[in-house]
Amino acid sequence: MSNLSLVLKLSHNYVVRCYRNGNLRWEEIIDNLVVTVGQNDILNKYYTGVAYTAANFIGLTTGTPVFAASDTMASHVGWTEFSAYSEATRVAPTWGTAAGGIITSPAVVFNITGPGTVGGSFLTTDSAILGSAGILVGGAVFSANRTVDTPDAINITPTAVV
Repeated sequence: MSNLSLVLKLSHNYVVRCYRNGNLRWEEIIDNLVVTVGQNDILNKYYTGVAYTAANFIGLTTGTPVFAASDTMASHVGWTEFSAYSEATRVAPTWGTAAGGIITSPAVVFNITGPGTVGGSFLTTDSAILGSAGILVGGAVFSANRTVDTPDAINITPTAVV
C-alpha cells in the first residue's frame, strides 16, 4: 500500500511599473506572501465549494510594509494602505485562462493623485479602499520604498503559479 500525497504550492508575483508622463520611473518584480487566511480561502473554495466568488482586488501599501502569515484584512499591524489614487475602489485584476499552472492578468492601473510613499501591494476580496472586510489573500513588499506624486501611474501585472 502506498501513501500518496498531493503537494500544492500557490505563489503570486507582481511586475510593478511606475510611469510619469509616459516615461518609466521605476520597476519591481516582487513575490507575494500568501497568508494563512488566503490559503484557507483558496482551498475551501476549490475543494469544498464554500462561498465561491472570483472577486479579488489589488491595493497599495504605504512605505516599509511587513506582512505576516497571520495577517487578515481586519488585523495587520505591519502595514497600512496607500489611498492617494483616483480609482473609486481597489483595482480588480482581469484574470485570463490558466495554462501550464500559471494564470495572469493584464496590468491594473493606479493613477496617483498626490505625493506619498508606496512600499508594497496586496490582494484581497474587499474592493473598498481602506476597507477591512473580506479575505486578505497576501501581500508583497517592494525592494525599496518608492516616492510617488501626481501624475504618476502605477501598473501592476499579477501572476499566480502553482
